[in-house]
Amino acid sequence: MDRAELVDALSEDVLAYVMHGNIPERHLVSEIRPDGLDERFTDFESLVRLHFVLRSDVVEFVEALPKRLRSVKTQTKDVSETTRGSVDGRVDWQSTIRTRHARNPNDGALFVCEKRYENYDVAENLVLKRLLALVYRTLEDIEPFVERGYDWVTQRWRENGELVEEMRRVFERNVHVTRIRDPKAYEPTERMLERAETARAPVYREAADLLRTHRRSLDADEAAIRDLLERTAITPDDDETLFELYVLFRYVAAIEELRDERFTVETIDSASQAVARLDTGSESVVLYHDSSAADRDLSFEPDPFEKGDDELSRTEQVQREAREVAGTYFRDREFRSVTGRPDVIVLEIETDQTREYLVTEVKHSTRVETVKQGIRETLEYLAFLRQDGEFVYDDGFFGSGWNGVLVVQDIDDEETAPIEEQRSIKILQASEIEAQLRRVLTMVFD
Repeated sequence: MDRAELVDALSEDVLAYVMHGNIPERHLVSEIRPDGLDERFTDFESLVRLHFVLRSDVVEFVEALPKRLRSVKTQTKDVSETTRGSVDGRVDWQSTIRTRHARNPNDGALFVCEKRYENYDVAENLVLKRLLALVYRTLEDIEPFVERGYDWVTQRWRENGELVEEMRRVFERNVHVTRIRDPKAYEPTERMLERAETARAPVYREAADLLRTHRRSLDADEAAIRDLLERTAITPDDDETLFELYVLFRYVAAIEELRDERFTVETIDSASQAVARLDTGSESVVLYHDSSAADRDLSFEPDPFEKGDDELSRTEQVQREAREVAGTYFRDREFRSVTGRPDVIVLEIETDQTREYLVTEVKHSTRVETVKQGIRETLEYLAFLRQDGEFVYDDGFFGSGWNGVLVVQDIDDEETAPIEEQRSIKILQASEIEAQLRRVLTMVFD
């Protein structure tokens, strides 16, 4: 399954599950946003703004602004003003006499004058001002990351952020931009956008096109979401993340089909790592991703930390001491020793009598060595899976043989065993997920 196929599938999944509330918006955002972003970028709208200003066409638009702004569109407008003691503009004697008569017939110092001035508040300029405000305020939000030289900013907005500073000068001090009033909350209207789209100047046509692109993204238009995922990927492990999200959504779809119920967003604890919950009355199904599900007292602590000091090998002693040293030094952090990066998908099925688990590791690779590593990690997760500090699988370390799944990319050049002949865990290739996942889930549920 290549990147284009992943993006196509995820675009549909975002519409089907995230935008309709089956999967928390915050979870999707946390997976596809750059590392290190603060709380200003925890919702879909703010992330759309971030990705929007990183688009190459937005950057090119800003680069061309200084020259284009020299010939912004204005309208000549005549305005009548009443003055006393001075004349500013052409005197409208008819209006002057009428106004004096209405106010004070003996006031010879009162004049009504007509002044002509340039009106900047035309439809095209309001479209332009809205776009510039959007870019300006988003760049303000990411200013700390510009100053720190984060690649995902500087690669688009020039090294050291000089283009960001240029954008700031344009918005704050350009004489033409400052004369355009701030658009109202509902502006630009559809008619204003249409006016800009048919303007002679390219700056207005491009501004309208970019604003429409941004609005489509906010409206969760499928093509816009696909473009968001496809054109503005800014994390080095993006393909791995997309593949993990694809597998996660396949779980949601398969379980909903199997149980004929709809997942709901997990809202019990805002700090919870649970992605979704399904309650049928007789059982509770909870789906976790990218965590050890610590809020449910689940962990994957490896065996060396259960042994006494005299039972530890030299290597195990180093591992334990390293954790203790780090825990003593960093006073505001909790260090968990796990069997690797806990990026698994954990499915927990609970009834009045039983509690069952399905642990899934995802490897976006076809390399035999990577698959072997994934097999080892999946087995370790099962062997060291604990609930409330107690091993879940005491007798058979790996459960029934259906409690662990490793998902890998499609392997074309190797002969692999069918699912019936696999032992301890099940290994599914990308193209097999749709067909085989329901079977795995059936075995776990039963």
